[in-house]
Amino acid sequence: MWGIKALTDSLRTDFLVVGAGVAGMRAAIELARHGEVLVVAKDSLKESSSEYAQGGVAVALSDEDEVSLHESDTIAAGDGLCSADAVRVLVEEGPERIQELIEWGAEFDREGSKLLFAREAAHSRSRVLHAHGDSTGREISRALYQKCASIANIEFRSFSAVVDLMMAGGRAAGAYALDEASGALLPIRARCVLLATGGMGRLYRDTTNPDVATGDGVAAAYRCGATVGDLEFVQFHPTALHVEGAPRFLLSEALRGEGALLLNASGERFMQRYHPMAELAPRDVVSRSIVEEMRRENSRHVYLDLSGRGSFVRERFPRIYETCLRHGIDLDQMAAPVLPAAHYAMGGVVTDLWGRTDIMGLYAAGEAACTGVHGANRLASNSLLEGMVYGARAGRVMTETAGTSAAMEPPPEFLVPDMGVDDLRWWSWTEAGLLRSGEGLNRLIARLNRAPMEQRARVTRAAAELRAMHQVVMLIARSALAREESRGAHRRIDYPERSDAFRKHSRVRSSSDEINFS
Repeated sequence: MWGIKALTDSLRTDFLVVGAGVAGMRAAIELARHGEVLVVAKDSLKESSSEYAQGGVAVALSDEDEVSLHESDTIAAGDGLCSADAVRVLVEEGPERIQELIEWGAEFDREGSKLLFAREAAHSRSRVLHAHGDSTGREISRALYQKCASIANIEFRSFSAVVDLMMAGGRAAGAYALDEASGALLPIRARCVLLATGGMGRLYRDTTNPDVATGDGVAAAYRCGATVGDLEFVQFHPTALHVEGAPRFLLSEALRGEGALLLNASGERFMQRYHPMAELAPRDVVSRSIVEEMRRENSRHVYLDLSGRGSFVRERFPRIYETCLRHGIDLDQMAAPVLPAAHYAMGGVVTDLWGRTDIMGLYAAGEAACTGVHGANRLASNSLLEGMVYGARAGRVMTETAGTSAAMEPPPEFLVPDMGVDDLRWWSWTEAGLLRSGEGLNRLIARLNRAPMEQRARVTRAAAELRAMHQVVMLIARSALAREESRGAHRRIDYPERSDAFRKHSRVRSSSDEINFS
């Protein structure tokens, strides 16, 4: 048994939602019609990837757009690996989810009474809604939380990191949550569990993600036997602010949609040499092009320039402008130093189109899930829409799951690698980042295998995160090693071409621990 402070009396709820981002809250609203819902967050309720989403939410609502065009753009970005059914669900149900959100009080930017749509990279139409310029995720989260707070059946619990899932009779029956204030583990029993834990960008040295994005949900699902997949596909955002000592703050793709140019250290545009769409090329192309240009010029970053347009940046992107200004960069007057940073995971816990995993009672939605909707590379601004569409879908079917009277199974051993988080993130960035090779991935796997596993005296959030990070980095590395091709966000310098043999999804379960393709 874990070496922990005594377990407290357990909580009981009908439906347990792990994660308070867009997917989790949208599911909670659906579930509350059928019973009590408990939403647990690892940190404060505002600390989620949803809160940091600037670029907007893509949806075919304008008079100049069509659902079929949004569908084809999404599939094109996915580089041959999108699930056509998953994409169709996203684009067809998306407009209803957005209209619903507006009815709940979400305030998107408008021109007069009409919604204002922007264009972003790889979109064939202007279909991206923004809120307050560059605070779209924050505004959607605000509206969803306000809706949740008005429903008596929904309860939130913050600073409660889920350490492991609770299993009974081979099915998910709740979770063990670490109460940060007391240091005690709290068993939470539930009829079923939704993992909406967000992404895993903190596995990498440079990331736009918040500190909570450590892949907890994927690791917990894998430990209890669920299938996870497509983990080799990690998207790197091309333009994160690069100022020493400052967080890698995301400079939205919408900046390039509004005409921002990428300049090298010599002050020259370079993207036209790498792709005919130049700055509006798909983000994986832009990210790799930036890295190539940095190597060519032996520079530490490139520059993103939208200066010389009066107060445009200040008015259109107020949050980005103010953040850069705090670091001495006035975007209306000068270019910002930028480099790519880990941003989004296309892979995750494998689900069907309703959020069901292959473990009874366990569901997943949002970035933690892998429906196949993003394929090998997510189309810009599809993530918030995915959270709402698939969060709502999971909430509808979770009500079909009854509880269990089976005896609770003991939790897995709490073994933590004896290695530093910074070392782990550096190795991940170096060997499993934007450019990969079999040699580098094998080095990373060997390094992870050499780390001694320790039974810690007590469970802490830091230790739980390190355990999850170690497990997920290993799965990313092994999946990337097995995929001997380059596709979407996965680039092997020793296998630079796409291969029809790998036009398949990677899958792995702890019971067999082999990477399979199907």
